[in-house]
Amino acid sequence: MVLCGIPTGDAEIGDFYPIRPECQADVPKTRFRPRAGKTLSARRWHAAFSEDGHLDIAKVLRRIQRGGVHPAIKGLVWEFLLGCFDPNSTFEDRNEIRQRRREQYNNWKAECKEMCPIIGSGSFIKTPVIGDDGHPITDSDEGWHASDVVIDKKVLQWMLTLHQIGLDVVRTDQSLEFYQNEVNSAKLWDILAVYSWVDMDIGYMQGMNDICSPMVILLENDADAYWCFEHAMRRLRENFRTSTTSIGVQTQLSTLSQVIKTVDPKLHQHLVNLFSDWIFAEDLDGGEYLFAFRMLMVLFRREFSFVDSLYLWELMWAMEYNPNIFTMYEESKEADEEEEKEVAAPASNNKQQLQQYGKFERKYVQTGITDQHSALSIFLVASILEAKNKKILKEAKGLDDVVQILGDATGNLDAKKVCQEALKIHKKYLSQAKK
Repeated sequence: MVLCGIPTGDAEIGDFYPIRPECQADVPKTRFRPRAGKTLSARRWHAAFSEDGHLDIAKVLRRIQRGGVHPAIKGLVWEFLLGCFDPNSTFEDRNEIRQRRREQYNNWKAECKEMCPIIGSGSFIKTPVIGDDGHPITDSDEGWHASDVVIDKKVLQWMLTLHQIGLDVVRTDQSLEFYQNEVNSAKLWDILAVYSWVDMDIGYMQGMNDICSPMVILLENDADAYWCFEHAMRRLRENFRTSTTSIGVQTQLSTLSQVIKTVDPKLHQHLVNLFSDWIFAEDLDGGEYLFAFRMLMVLFRREFSFVDSLYLWELMWAMEYNPNIFTMYEESKEADEEEEKEVAAPASNNKQQLQQYGKFERKYVQTGITDQHSALSIFLVASILEAKNKKILKEAKGLDDVVQILGDATGNLDAKKVCQEALKIHKKYLSQAKK
């Protein structure tokens, strides 16, 4: 089996995601290594399926939470972790779903191509091809420009984002040899362009490129990569919703503030004092934690090496896993809330069923707490803050100092240790919140 030309089997971790020689010295050190008996291997993965294709998700989750996923099968495993497929489905069921989704993506892509022929060409746009007034920019360097004035506001809004997506694409994971091939960069651009057309409510925002890039690398078929990204965005899309009065991660910042206030009042008060005169902190609930904006927005992509960030994501998704995620995603938006509640919350005394939940999600099921905003990522930030507690209290005199202290940790964080500490803080927070 080959993933986008990447080696499989017993290859070294660096062989799966080769780094450009000139970038070797500048990228954070990778800590993750597949470990026999702990990491979910291709052999263990295939053995977890029944003859007709049902997946023993409890067994898979245990293995991932112990040692992550081997690079040779990451993309396939992520499709389940993100809810693209139901573990109770058969091989035939999934083939039908995959084919239907590929056709849907190709239809959307063809629709976009009619508006912008660059889509699907193996190239992409990096400079504006249309003005804010809808008139074509005829001196564009892209080799193509709109032939007519664009009147439709939806089409205009979409076309105005295409070059911005391109500018972000050329900055995405450029240390990897994978993106030295323009066809691969164009594939990333295509998927982001199609997504921004389909989800006009959110559109495209910087940072989505960091979320989508690993899917493009791990899944060779661009339609499969699109749907994997789309399912990841179902969790994250509100992070990218902004207005003149709020930012997407504001709710999470507010929850982070409450968590630190509960588990470490001294650190919380220190941060409040640091930012008491900061205008944004006063106007924004949780504003004293705005330094965590990037961590929450792109799920720690900048705090870890490329490989370690993938490892962290699969640990998070395994720990947050809900076996009903596929059903909940596929349900109609008009579904009765009581029915959704019944699907999402099984009896907590069913031990076998509880094993199908990740460690983090299992706590919510057992305690009956259903606060959807308390995502594991919030507790991951809390664990990083706690690890730097003494340094922040002693040395931080302002925002720049906090950012510098946390920045110094970049590349030196252990993903599994951060997750373990996050679970401890989560447990402490739930116990103290009850009092």
